[in-house]
Amino acid sequence: MTKSIGLPQGTLEMLILKAISLGPLHGYGILLRIQQISGERLEILQGSFYTAIYRLERRRWIKGVWGESENNRRARFYSLTAAGTRQLRTETAKWTDMAAVVAGILSRKADET
Repeated sequence: MTKSIGLPQGTLEMLILKAISLGPLHGYGILLRIQQISGERLEILQGSFYTAIYRLERRRWIKGVWGESENNRRARFYSLTAAGTRQLRTETAKWTDMAAVVAGILSRKADET
């Protein structure tokens, strides 16, 4: 069994945007998609997850419409807005750059300064 890892500060919103970019989903479906894509390694608390969803909607990076879920329950389905697509692109570039910088630092040997 693989150990789950916590999310670094500020990455949950980016992951939500990415999950929604793959196709509209209701809230719980987004959470499941992120967990599935991560290989069940990310542990996301529902309280912080839904707070992030509401924050993204207030920023108009996602929009929600009411519909019916696969189990015939009323649910809010989210999709990316044009602003959300731009934000996802920006956040992805930042994350990629930061990961490369950190990887470069961690790969340094004592005699390489």
